[in-house]
Amino acid sequence: MKFVGSVEIEEEVDLQLDELIKDMKEIVLFDDDYNTFDFVIQSLIEVCKHNVIQAEQCTFIVHYNGKCAVKRGEYEKLKPMCTALLDRGLTAEIQ
Repeated sequence: MKFVGSVEIEEEVDLQLDELIKDMKEIVLFDDDYNTFDFVIQSLIEVCKHNVIQAEQCTFIVHYNGKCAVKRGEYEKLKPMCTALLDRGLTAEIQ
C-alpha cells in the first residue's frame, strides 16, 4: 500500500487551516475602573451577540485578568463590533 497521496492531502489541508487561522483576529476587551459589570454584560450581549452566561463569564475574566478575547473572526466582521464597544466607552482593540 502506498499512502503518498494521503500525506500530500494532509499537508495541503494543514496549510489551508494555517492560512485560515492566521487570518482570524479577536476583539480583546480590557478592564477599566469606570464601567459597571451590568453595563459590560449588556454591551457584550447587544454588540457581540453573547448569551447572558457567556457575557458574564467574559466580564469576570476581564475584571480578574485585566483582559479577555470576547469575539473571534475576520477583521471586517470584528471592526464594527469593536467600534461599537469603543463608542460605549469600553476599552477594546482588535489583535
